[in-house]
Amino acid sequence: MNPATTMIGASTPRAGRCEWIGLAVLALACMLYSMDLTVLHLAVPHLSADLQPSSTELLWIVDIYGFMIAGSLITMGALGDRIGRRKLLLIGATAFGLTSILAAFATSPMMLIASRALLGLAGATLAPSTLSLISNMFLDPGQRTRAIGVWMSSFALGGAIGPLVGGVLLEHFWWGSVFLIAVPVMAGLLVLGPILLPEFKDPNAGRIDPWSSLLSLATILPVVYGLKQLASHGVEAEAVLAVVVGLAMGAMFVRRQFTLADPMIDLDLFRIPAFSASLGAYMVSGLVFFGIMLFLAQYLQLVLGLSPLEAGAWSIPPTIVFMVASMGATPAIIKRFPPAAVMSGGLMLSVAGFALFTRIGTDSLALIIAAQTVMMVGVAPAFTLLTTFVIGSAPPERAGAASAMSETGAELGGALGIAVLGSIGTAIYRGQVEGNLPAGIPVEASAAAQDTLGAAVGAAVALPADMGAALTNVASEAFIESIQAVAIFGAAILFAVAVVVGVVLRNVQADGGMHGGPTPSEEPEVPVGEAVSVPVEVV
Repeated sequence: MNPATTMIGASTPRAGRCEWIGLAVLALACMLYSMDLTVLHLAVPHLSADLQPSSTELLWIVDIYGFMIAGSLITMGALGDRIGRRKLLLIGATAFGLTSILAAFATSPMMLIASRALLGLAGATLAPSTLSLISNMFLDPGQRTRAIGVWMSSFALGGAIGPLVGGVLLEHFWWGSVFLIAVPVMAGLLVLGPILLPEFKDPNAGRIDPWSSLLSLATILPVVYGLKQLASHGVEAEAVLAVVVGLAMGAMFVRRQFTLADPMIDLDLFRIPAFSASLGAYMVSGLVFFGIMLFLAQYLQLVLGLSPLEAGAWSIPPTIVFMVASMGATPAIIKRFPPAAVMSGGLMLSVAGFALFTRIGTDSLALIIAAQTVMMVGVAPAFTLLTTFVIGSAPPERAGAASAMSETGAELGGALGIAVLGSIGTAIYRGQVEGNLPAGIPVEASAAAQDTLGAAVGAAVALPADMGAALTNVASEAFIESIQAVAIFGAAILFAVAVVVGVVLRNVQADGGMHGGPTPSEEPEVPVGEAVSVPVEVV
């Protein structure tokens, strides 16, 4: 019998080889999920030439996948708790593979948009299902922390190698090939999933409330869309209205949860200090992390002049450092130091990484990579342990919903980071460009240069060589000023989060339980199949 089939009792069972192989299967699926967020970037010129989408259609082709994931996570997490997390994962894998084929052979912009939207819905089943399954497969706190480190690393690796994989495929095949890489992976998941992965669901859960599902989608979609528009185009009526509508829908969603006998989100979870504090810290840290990454990608390509493929390649070393810190260093360190101290210290180290960003110039590739590496070393234990706390502090029967809230928090944090830090950086950039424009710049080029760095570089190409070089230099210097300001702002936020984490979570154990309170291993012993059991079906 597999070790994980042991009941939860006085001694916590440890996962065996079958669970670790199952984790590898889950990690590969998560890597594909994350890769689909970035793999399309290099294919945009190719599909544009083939399908001839309008500028608006092209934006939706790129963005709709992430939007649908963000809007559907809560529903999918709750659905997994009800019908079974493995079952939902396998359904999602089937849908992901089929819609990937549909996207690969799309014959019109609208067909590709619809395919990407369906991909987002299917992708939304993967993150909460995989994370909640990990909570069932790895009961030992140390093993669970290491497993969540692997899970997080798979997302980081997928996002980093997406452009590289896309570039290699586009060298030999048509643009649709970037979608087909998901098919064999999802097929493998369908074969190995029933053999290696446990099934778990809450036998006492009621049905999914359709209105709650619609309200959650109506909350997240307009908020994420509005925040992204605010970051891209500044304060506009459409973007502000989208955010307001989303917040209004969110208020209705929360109010409805109070009226349901079996709510989609158990709001009592937020009364658990470890859960609410960890979720908030994860979201705010993600805000800073994703916000600064937006600027770094532009710096590598528009200031240093690297190709998208080269910029993607330079993102690999910091990602590898993140993976090592998440999977190896973090589980080892928390054996010797309290988790809160590890997270707080890691966030403080990230503050040092942000301080390095304030020293960059127009030719600082080595410094950028060093700063990213320091930042990654710091955020790895924080992100891993915060995620562990969110899952570990929730009741086992609500692990799917808790996983979904964790991922939704990360999505919202990323959107807020792009909007808030993006707006701050854009305002500083425009002020610097406006005050330092070279004499004689045409009005059109001047307006373009004050919009974005990309527009400035594009406008400079059409100018005489000396004037174009001067404009590019002014725009690059202004952009560096904006990065430095954003880094200072981000460092201040991370410092505050580090202090809050160190104080509020100081009594939380590595498994998410409180010192002096019950831990997951102290739950009452019940037959396999009940709400707090962890059944593992291994053939």
